[in-house]
Amino acid sequence: MDDLQRVDDWLAALLANLEPAARNRMMRQLAQELRRSQQQNIRLQRNPDGTAFEPRRVTARSKKGRIKRQMFAKLRTTKYLKTAATADSASVQFEGKVQRIARVHHYGLRDRVRRNGPEVHYAERRLLGINSYQVQLLSDAILRWLTY
Repeated sequence: MDDLQRVDDWLAALLANLEPAARNRMMRQLAQELRRSQQQNIRLQRNPDGTAFEPRRVTARSKKGRIKRQMFAKLRTTKYLKTAATADSASVQFEGKVQRIARVHHYGLRDRVRRNGPEVHYAERRLLGINSYQVQLLSDAILRWLTY
């Protein structure tokens, strides 16, 4: 644990030496890489920990095993999945009204299908999150920035 703290302090000192504009560019690039990995997880229909999303409910009207389109196809587009970056932070977040939809599916909450429709309990499908692979990806990107 002590070694990790020393590495963290070393990286913080190196980042402090960068100009704010350079840190801002680096954080923007990190946010874009993070968004790409989040989009890939959503496209592959898996949680950040690598487990598969719970499959859709089979209804009487749908044929068994037939999926017309992927879940969250529009949510993963850059129109709705936005990046935000400052000199000190980088984030990936859902934009606008889709935040509510993403929150309901992410935490497995109850919501109405339509305005006056029935209330449904949605399965928990983690849309955004960090795993060890993404931490490694981001630390590699930071080291690339510091070596150039």
